[in-house]
Amino acid sequence: MVLAMPVCGLIKEKYPDSKVSVLGRTYTRDIALASEHIDGFVNFDDWTGKTSEEINQLLAKEKIDVAVHLKDSDVVAKQLKKAGIERRIGTMNRFFFWYTCNKLIPLSRKNSGLHEAQLNVKLLRGLDIYRQLSWNEVTDYYGLTRFQPLNPEFKALLSDDRFNLIIHPKSHKNSKEWSLENYSQLIRQIDQSKFKIFISGSAKEHEELEPWLAQHAEEVTDISGKMPLSQFITFISQADGLIACSTGPVHIAAASGIYTLGLYTDIHTKDAGRWGPVGKKAESLTCVNADMDTIKPEDILGRINAWVEQNKVHA
Repeated sequence: MVLAMPVCGLIKEKYPDSKVSVLGRTYTRDIALASEHIDGFVNFDDWTGKTSEEINQLLAKEKIDVAVHLKDSDVVAKQLKKAGIERRIGTMNRFFFWYTCNKLIPLSRKNSGLHEAQLNVKLLRGLDIYRQLSWNEVTDYYGLTRFQPLNPEFKALLSDDRFNLIIHPKSHKNSKEWSLENYSQLIRQIDQSKFKIFISGSAKEHEELEPWLAQHAEEVTDISGKMPLSQFITFISQADGLIACSTGPVHIAAASGIYTLGLYTDIHTKDAGRWGPVGKKAESLTCVNADMDTIKPEDILGRINAWVEQNKVHA
């Protein structure tokens, strides 16, 4: 969802009077609406258990003129055609788009050397938008500015005199993860006088992390499963830095403009070049031979200590 925001930003730039809505699952709603470029949210989960005609009625209320398929879903593509949306834009590389879309764009993601955010932008040629964003330009089009006020209880957790560092160790197994043992080594080497360390994660991940968190009760502040997503998004934006593998919070952090370090595999279709965090203070470390243990705690320690020094200069 974060990597779709630049698409919305470019549409708004070209067509400032347009209404831009995104189709997503319930859990992505809060992050979608945190972008100033996104005006509405169409919930895919609302389609569950409904007939095609009932879904058409839901879509009719949105008065959609154009659909841009950033995700390859034949279910969505067929439904949007049935809904009678006038212009439907998809990639030439998926057969089902040939009979569900009326504007096809040649686009091969697998063999491209571009980042996912840059690849998404190519579909805008179906809207007569021919911009090609450089890596640095991507950051100008997130529009991640609609942060909800942070609840006082969460705001009070942030330190005024130490670097507030969020570590998000899990990914619901959606990506290659750095081990908890490695994170333990890192935490023990971090200077507690300079850093306040937060461990984040979902409620489900909190249960998985609990035994490990108990080992570091004196060294970290556990916020896993304790904030609704809207508050977690704001908390990230008000922290100073975040470390995570290829998962949502690493992109939220990068788009928020805080120091961000992504830990990535070197598998081509999952690497940082395709899925890494893109932000003015974002960077990545990549493992060797798909072995995440080849990233060493000392590698990360050097990066985050440099953040502290940079932060002092900018303060």
